[in-house]
Amino acid sequence: MMHLPQQTFDRRALLSRCGGGAGMIGLATLLAQQGLLAPEAYAAGANDRRLNPLAPEQPHFPARAKSVIWLFMNGGPSQVDTWNYRPQLAKKDGVELEGFDKNTGFFTGAVGPLMKSPFQWAQHGQSGTWVSEIFPNLSKHVDKMAFIHSCHTDSNNHSPALFTMNSGVPRMGNPCVGSWVTYGLGTESQDLPAFVVMSDPLGRGLPKGYSQNWGAGFLPSVFQGTWLKPQGDPIDNLNRPVEMTNVQQRSQLDLLARLNRQALQKKPEELELAARIESFELAYRMQSAAPDALAIEKEPDHIQKLYGLDVKKCEHFAKQCLIARRMVERGVRFVQIYSGGMENERSWDGHANIKENHAGFAQETDQPVAALLEDLAQRGLLNDTLVIWGGEFGRLPIVQKGGTGRDHNPHAFTFWFAGGGVKGGISYGETDEVGFKAAVNKVHVNDLHATILHLLGLNHVKLTYRYNGRDFRLTDVGGNVVTEILA
Repeated sequence: MMHLPQQTFDRRALLSRCGGGAGMIGLATLLAQQGLLAPEAYAAGANDRRLNPLAPEQPHFPARAKSVIWLFMNGGPSQVDTWNYRPQLAKKDGVELEGFDKNTGFFTGAVGPLMKSPFQWAQHGQSGTWVSEIFPNLSKHVDKMAFIHSCHTDSNNHSPALFTMNSGVPRMGNPCVGSWVTYGLGTESQDLPAFVVMSDPLGRGLPKGYSQNWGAGFLPSVFQGTWLKPQGDPIDNLNRPVEMTNVQQRSQLDLLARLNRQALQKKPEELELAARIESFELAYRMQSAAPDALAIEKEPDHIQKLYGLDVKKCEHFAKQCLIARRMVERGVRFVQIYSGGMENERSWDGHANIKENHAGFAQETDQPVAALLEDLAQRGLLNDTLVIWGGEFGRLPIVQKGGTGRDHNPHAFTFWFAGGGVKGGISYGETDEVGFKAAVNKVHVNDLHATILHLLGLNHVKLTYRYNGRDFRLTDVGGNVVTEILA
């Protein structure tokens, strides 16, 4: 039997250590009460990425953007009814799409002929960009936007398409874009989450795949998105228990941090332990910082009206867009907002009636998103905030039999970027004449991700994480930066 060495103390040494420890606790309490003691764990490791995984990190090269606001139109908005004007589609209304593979969409037995857009189109801005009538407010900002009309993806089903758009692969378990960004760059705000997610608050549910869409996958859990609950308190346990004082809570956290750091020194490879230390500290700091960031009622009346907080149809999305601006203003790195819930008419998934579906969701989002662009610009924040609009795939130019809607289309959809080093008032790529397939300068999801990382100063090939014996990256083995849209 192996005998482990034991450390022993005589009575005098034991009393000396205990007495000294009690004295230090008393001194720390007095200093903390007078505001003279910095939070130990934060002060010791705020800029050490081993102790604080969210400490700010230098990018690979000078960044054009510091933060991202991703406006995710959940369900798959139709490119030919929003931003991708196809006049030939109207001319061929009712004509069968020659050579169409019925397996392209999700409902293989409901394939109809080509269907024109039910909306009127007009040109806007100095760029003369064609925009559907459902965006009367956003149409005023097209000269800020760079449109990519030739996007395509690999799946025609919501869950795998959502995973692909968020993590680069059509399955759960991989880190999403926001997690990769915060892993690569950390965050400028040490008092708020680095990565914040907001979902539909109208009881229409979460996007398919739920929290996996903003999960950290195999990265340490500190990099996962913080979901703001749409009802009730946005963040659980944000308020300190009434029976506990700030000094008591601070003392508990300092003790926990000390013990955890001792364990981390013995096993530095235990990255989840470092994440746990930082999660305790972040939760403590958020108790004062988060309520202020979420307090949109502090905004002037004209800003609240600009976003549409006084308009019932768009009030919920207006609040989320305004919170997003307040978050990036305070140094939050990545914000993602989902418009629409689970599926079909509860999201941009207009299988039955594309006119009613898209007009309704456009009414919810048009004014708030336009206000976000205007507000960021007038505050000088649009220069280093990248705003992204898009969904998980597009929709077919044909009608889905049994209604006046459109089925899923992985072969073509439109994204637009604004701010954050993007060249405004341009369009890149083209679909075929009816908007069915990306035809010119095709852009895969991996290319979108590579471009987002590039604008943030990250080389998508160099941003890797070793897991299960291999180096993983967001763009896997693909990805090309769409340099044509860069300013």
